[in-house]
Amino acid sequence: MTQGDVMGVFQEAMLVAFKLAGPILLISILIGLVIAIFQAATQIHEQTLTFVPKVLAIALMLMVSGSWMITLISDLVKKLFNLMAGL
Repeated sequence: MTQGDVMGVFQEAMLVAFKLAGPILLISILIGLVIAIFQAATQIHEQTLTFVPKVLAIALMLMVSGSWMITLISDLVKKLFNLMAGL
């Protein structure tokens, strides 16, 4: 296995990690931004106000896209095991 092969595996693993974390982080950021605007408009500065909506949105996002995430991870793991078997 050459250095280029190892870098390709790391690059693909990082791409999968970004694909998995991206939607969840994006939803969390958008919910936080909406709540921050609401807090600024109403001058309610409660720290725990953002927690519950973010948790609910992330849980909903995981339920909706969980099968896609599992498929993405399992495809990567299968590819890695096939690569190891070829060594």
